[in-house]
Amino acid sequence: MRIINWIKTLTILISVLICNNTVNSQVVVEKSKDKVMISGTAYFIHQVKKGETAYSISKAYGISVEELIRENPPAVYGIKEGQTLRIPVSLVTEAKPTESVTVKREHDESKFIYHSLKPGETVYSLSKSYGVSENEIIQSNPGMDITKLSVGAEIAVPKREFMSNQQKFNDQDNKYVYHKVLMGETLSSIAKQYGLTVRQLRRENRDLRFPQVGDFVRIPGAKKAEIQEIEQVKTDTVPAIVEELPVKIARSAGFTPVKDLKGSMDVAVLLPFYLSENSMRTEIDSSVVKGKKTYKMIKESDDWIYPGSLDFLEMYQGILLAADTLRTLGLNINLHTYDIKSDTIEITRLIKTGKLADMDLIIGPVYSHNLSIVSDYARNLDIPVVSPVPLMNNSALVNNPTLFMATSSLEIAQKALAKKISEYYDHNIVFLHADSLGVDEDVKRFKNLIFTELSYKLPYEEIKFKEFLFYSRSMFNNDSINRLSHALSEQSKNIVIIASEEAPVISEVIDNVSGLSRRFDVKLFGYPVIRDLDRLDQKELFDMDIMVYSPYWIDYSKKNVKQFNLNFRQKFHTQPLEKSYAWQGYDIAFYFLSGLAMHGKSFIRHPEIHYPDLLQSEYDFKREAAGDGFENQKLFMVRYTKDYQVLLEEENKPPQ
Repeated sequence: MRIINWIKTLTILISVLICNNTVNSQVVVEKSKDKVMISGTAYFIHQVKKGETAYSISKAYGISVEELIRENPPAVYGIKEGQTLRIPVSLVTEAKPTESVTVKREHDESKFIYHSLKPGETVYSLSKSYGVSENEIIQSNPGMDITKLSVGAEIAVPKREFMSNQQKFNDQDNKYVYHKVLMGETLSSIAKQYGLTVRQLRRENRDLRFPQVGDFVRIPGAKKAEIQEIEQVKTDTVPAIVEELPVKIARSAGFTPVKDLKGSMDVAVLLPFYLSENSMRTEIDSSVVKGKKTYKMIKESDDWIYPGSLDFLEMYQGILLAADTLRTLGLNINLHTYDIKSDTIEITRLIKTGKLADMDLIIGPVYSHNLSIVSDYARNLDIPVVSPVPLMNNSALVNNPTLFMATSSLEIAQKALAKKISEYYDHNIVFLHADSLGVDEDVKRFKNLIFTELSYKLPYEEIKFKEFLFYSRSMFNNDSINRLSHALSEQSKNIVIIASEEAPVISEVIDNVSGLSRRFDVKLFGYPVIRDLDRLDQKELFDMDIMVYSPYWIDYSKKNVKQFNLNFRQKFHTQPLEKSYAWQGYDIAFYFLSGLAMHGKSFIRHPEIHYPDLLQSEYDFKREAAGDGFENQKLFMVRYTKDYQVLLEEENKPPQ
């Protein structure tokens, strides 16, 4: 909700600071009669005239300034003569045109310095003199035309830093105080000061082993009651119902050896192969030639494959190779393969036939609505179901104890990133997103996760955090790079977090940060999707030394990886790319089938007992509650280095 709070704050400023100089303003706003339809919604199109402000325009149409800005995001930075605004007809009330009124400018000395413009001074020179950005000054003086400032005009200069109001977060409380480490202090001496044990102190300060001078140590405000032994329940009392908690068995050191397997496994593979689409070997090409549309029958080549099938055909190839490997180890495997696309008709028919009832493992389907149907059915039969591709979220796991998500959701990546970012707690942190309406739950959750982790290192008031709303170059006439520069610091190192999975946002931000890296010491973090976006300039990824959490990492020097590539070439006469689903298909089939063969049904309850050496994955399955399914928590920190290498970053390595 950060952007909404910002807009509300700006709304108050706009309501108060109506004039852009000491001359009192008298403006009459005439409502537009021009209406247009945009995406099915009717809008008035208002062209801003000289002297009009966001406040006076909103009054004329009977809407709030906040509503005006929500429909016209660039208005956040002030409006200019000639600018076009769109106003939803549905919001407009029958308000009388704004009367000519005299508005006296009120001063707020606690927030602003009021500067009388001298000859030769500009907004740029004021920003340098007062150590604030040009955008801050423009935002603090709504309606001001920076090209027409007169000598003596009063300019409000904010005292605060760019977009850095005190944040309010879900987990703030008064149960903790912070101790700043002095020369010669240790965790032991600090714990003794506050009557705590070192163990208690470590529990509240994860990853803090050897505090340095100036570090902040989190101190519980009150001692937690010691855990007392539970008294025996009397035989004539009703025992309390205690919710079962997930129990995890400690994983043994080293990989689990997989050999000498016995038994037989039936596996259902439910993937969208689009067989009917592939069977159509002709298509009609409708082209326009000399102004006339022509129709031509085109015959597909013998090696043509329907594009939607490619990823899942490769996944199936990986499953086939895993089955071959397991057969050489003694396991008999029967694959039952079905073409299950997005609609629910085929999967419903398949379930009614009872063919899935005797399966030992089900891989797929890939679409959430079908996955929900299959997992509900398989739960009653105690059959493990594996979701083989990324899902929008992990909600399907609730009350589905036999469902496994092989690829982590975005939330897992956010948790890992938040913990990694907290290692750079002394940097200037810029949190960038494109949620202009403040309704994206992923953005809200990520921001709170970051502050939760930072709170283990610093008091809230010491955190240098700036929330930055992304707008494309087209909206600001290619000036987006200058907007971003105002959020960066030349005095300290910077962290820029791209909290978006949208390719245009990621591409433009990386391009802008790459350009600004010549002036600023800046490091980039982003979501896992960055590794898979083809449209990104790969050179900029390396130049920026960007770090990304990824669900996969392939070491081509490993023996099993070399063997997989050799087998793949021999069987399919091609080589799988790094992003191919073939690697994922192999790992899923090998992991689950060998786990079931070696450990039986215990493997479904405790997948952590099985840890084989896989190709690109490391499965670390956990669940929130005993009745929920499992989600893979393992991610690899991948770093694009300046010497053009993609390396696996060591965990717990000190930040540079």
